Amino acid sequence: MKPNSILGLSHGFLLGHLQSMSLDFPKNISVIAVCPKGMGPSVRRLYVQGKEINGAGINSSFAVHQDVDGRATDVALGWSVSLGSPFTFATTLEQEYKSDIFGERGILLGAVHGIVESLFRRYTENGMSEDEAYKNTVEGITGIISRTISTKGMLAVYNSLSEAGKKEFETAYSASYYPCMDILYECYEDVACGSEIHSVVLAGRRFYEKDGLPAFPMGKIDQTRMWKVGECVRSVRPAGDLGPLHPFTAGVYVALMMAQIEVLRKKGHSYSEIINESLIESVDSLNPFMHARGVSFMVDNCSTTARLGSRKWAPRFDYILTQQALVAVDNGYPVNHDLISNFLSDPVHGAVEVCAHLRPTVDISVPADADFVRPELRQSGN
Repeated sequence: MKPNSILGLSHGFLLGHLQSMSLDFPKNISVIAVCPKGMGPSVRRLYVQGKEINGAGINSSFAVHQDVDGRATDVALGWSVSLGSPFTFATTLEQEYKSDIFGERGILLGAVHGIVESLFRRYTENGMSEDEAYKNTVEGITGIISRTISTKGMLAVYNSLSEAGKKEFETAYSASYYPCMDILYECYEDVACGSEIHSVVLAGRRFYEKDGLPAFPMGKIDQTRMWKVGECVRSVRPAGDLGPLHPFTAGVYVALMMAQIEVLRKKGHSYSEIINESLIESVDSLNPFMHARGVSFMVDNCSTTARLGSRKWAPRFDYILTQQALVAVDNGYPVNHDLISNFLSDPVHGAVEVCAHLRPTVDISVPADADFVRPELRQSGN
């Protein structure tokens, strides 16, 4: 690159990769990042909708990593405006890649996949029909739970339950919080030390034959019975239906969300970044894709880094919930009332309320036959 030019990034991955190799950017260029808080197709979709409705778009974070001539901040903010971001939050390039790569493997993609697989099995094993189990896991999380969190916050999910429902929520929350945090903590540290980034690079090399071994591209993640049931459920779903609010499902999901918030908070991230990477991107940008056409439609419309990470970490969340959280519930372990009290009084709820006022004016609309997604996913049907 020419001296005094500006390198613009939409993700901090490159910095993490360079750091893992003890390299850095050239010192005679500026380095900025503008990172929309959603997958590419949703950014484009809301950008186009912004032609008709002011304020439609995906919020972004921005970072100025190097500024050699004083132009970097203005260029970054101008770039954010030009791609349709109603609001732009400051971060650093290092904090961006750590929170983003971690978040994809957590509640944004990998962990929510693991949760619904685990709960679907539990509900069917306990006698619930497959259709109802799908509705009470995937449909509820991507529908009514996401809509409530998006517009009113996590506390509103809890407060909307009956007294019996609140007790069931508390049981699920108490049993799931620390098992989820266990995996999230490990994942964050793998990202921060460069191990997870190196894993992505190596996985990309395995897409092709080498060393006498065959190629191993990414496989499908929606071919099991659960996701076939989902196709049937969606085929008869009334327009606008948001699914049921199952207290146990809500408790597990909100426990995961709060555990991710706490890990990011303890690792020094700002509230705007924490809420974007743990809550807003999940309920406003990503979950609508799973609601439209299942888990692959959500995961596989994302970057290669995100797709690989989701496949790697989803089974970890599935396993730990099945082996620890659900076993604790079945064994009658008492509810940790300190955890529940901390949830109800956590200062993050105030920050969520502030961020709710900064949300885009338009909810993303994702029809099953969406034509703004990856070419291989452009198909009609369920």
